[in-house]
Amino acid sequence: MQASILIVTKNRKEELEITLKALAKQIDLSVHEVLVFLDGCTDDTISLKSTIPWVKWFSSEKSIGASAARNSLYLNAEGVFFIGLDDDAHPLNEDFVFKIESLFSKYPSVGILAFEEIKGIYLSDLHALKQTETKKKEYLSSEFIGCGFAIRKSVYNETNGFPVWVDIYGEESCLSIEVLSRGYDILYSNEIKVNHRVDREQRKANKQNYFRFGKQLKNSTYYFLVYYPYPLISILKLYWHNFKKYALSDFEYFKIYFKTIFIVLIHIPKILKYRNPVDENVIAKIKKTSILKY
Repeated sequence: MQASILIVTKNRKEELEITLKALAKQIDLSVHEVLVFLDGCTDDTISLKSTIPWVKWFSSEKSIGASAARNSLYLNAEGVFFIGLDDDAHPLNEDFVFKIESLFSKYPSVGILAFEEIKGIYLSDLHALKQTETKKKEYLSSEFIGCGFAIRKSVYNETNGFPVWVDIYGEESCLSIEVLSRGYDILYSNEIKVNHRVDREQRKANKQNYFRFGKQLKNSTYYFLVYYPYPLISILKLYWHNFKKYALSDFEYFKIYFKTIFIVLIHIPKILKYRNPVDENVIAKIKKTSILKY
């Protein structure tokens, strides 16, 4: 199997269906496979099983979180490289698998490829492509964005995979530092483009920013506790920054901030069981390497 395309979804049947229909026009099922994990879906997403039989379906009746679902799903993939997509993201290049294969062949030290993300809802892929970078751009990055990336199976298997101790938001950073600590690079290339079909204004209206704030603050703390040899200073800087920028600016952020501190304190003993500090040279490399734009 040449490539495995892997998607985790929860209660977003329409978005997932759009993504799968787009993939059906772009891939060759004789050498490519698509795996989807239904993470505690309570809508009728499961009905897609009968209408899209070429997908390998996996599920959990109870939601286990996006990162743990990815961890479970990736164990079942057979491709030489894995392509991770969000359920509301689809490639804009018809030959995206070929481009991924070519880049991995060109750069043997690269473990992960990060794609160009085009956010927004457009009338067509042609409209989305008009928003992309016109000049070819490639550079080493310290991480990748989960809505569109590729990782060599051999590299993924050297790591602990997506962390089961993260629910959602931050799992990419964990996999990134594990890949970098094993001597591989992360390459951003705008040769491969994905349309992440998000409505930013709608997300704000649905208070998604509050949800993301709490999750990212908690999971960033866990990240430092697991991977940093001396995490305390980094954690203090994290909380001071978020206190000044968010907690003091909005009462809802303020409440989430202190609720998160309480949650973290309760779960520290559990998180420390996963502690696996990397070499300080890896952390220094991450700080010197470019960060992807979001």
